[in-house]
Amino acid sequence: MKLPYTLPSKAILLILPFFTALLCVGIGRYSISIGESFAVLFGVFAGNTESISPQAFSVIFNIRLPRIALAVLCGGGLAVSGTAFQALFTNPLATPDTLGVASGASFGAALALLMGFTALGVQIVALVFGLVAVTLSYSISKIRGKSTIIMVVLSGLVVSSMFNAFVSVIKYVADPENQLPSITYWLMGSFTSVGYQNLAIGAPLILAGVGTIFALRWKLNILSLNEDEARAMGLNVKLMRLSVIVAATLITGSTVAMCGQVGWVGLLIPHTCRMVFGGNNSRLVPSSISLGAVFMMVIDTAARAATAAEIPISILTATIGAPFFILLLRKTGGVWL
Repeated sequence: MKLPYTLPSKAILLILPFFTALLCVGIGRYSISIGESFAVLFGVFAGNTESISPQAFSVIFNIRLPRIALAVLCGGGLAVSGTAFQALFTNPLATPDTLGVASGASFGAALALLMGFTALGVQIVALVFGLVAVTLSYSISKIRGKSTIIMVVLSGLVVSSMFNAFVSVIKYVADPENQLPSITYWLMGSFTSVGYQNLAIGAPLILAGVGTIFALRWKLNILSLNEDEARAMGLNVKLMRLSVIVAATLITGSTVAMCGQVGWVGLLIPHTCRMVFGGNNSRLVPSSISLGAVFMMVIDTAARAATAAEIPISILTATIGAPFFILLLRKTGGVWL
């Protein structure tokens, strides 16, 4: 059932992430009520910290708030990347890793962990290899200086498979006692080691990518048309396509570099928004950002609070995302709305 994209629905999409963040910041082994969480946050931003519990302040600002910020960035970013790629490639199965950026970033992170880099070094190397993977995909797709959508997608599949094989080589030669467990756990995705230093590197790139796609959301509908039709409407197809690819690459590469591979978000959230608000990308982009952020905050809260040992993010996204996607398929009959 589609809902009207009116002022009330826009307000809900804007408020929902803030309310979810306020709720999630208090959930965990050290439980904090919504009222106390709001009092701590308001007290800090108002400069009145005398009445704030030091323990509550430490839990919220040093542990949970960076994770929530990363969940918002990753969830909203991956969701809007999936939306953009599905419009760009006119393919309902397109995901943020269509061009191999996640596989390249995963190889970079695995290589950095094998070489004993710090967490910050792992993030930088992963981001660099993510950009290398997309550059390779786009370069391979060119024939006589031109590239088609099908060539870009096929090149992405080849590059992704190649870097996945490289990751397997890294895992094969890694020390099974020390290095292999850390590489395997990192590849499953986790927000455990996030801090403000990590956010300072990745957040600007994600925000830049999301801002670019948000600014181009009106033109994504034209990009979904035949290439000749898009040109006839005055759209610079090559520049538009390159802008979307670069923006989505920055988002996906930064996300994987900070927290490992996180699946399903870029596939599930765009389809959910399409079922609720229709196929107009001017509506899909902002709704994907909002619902993607909410979804990832809920998943991360469940990952750290459901059991004594933290559950990897990708396990929960697949466990929850796959059944929900099946329901979407049953609801829509497999039609790309």
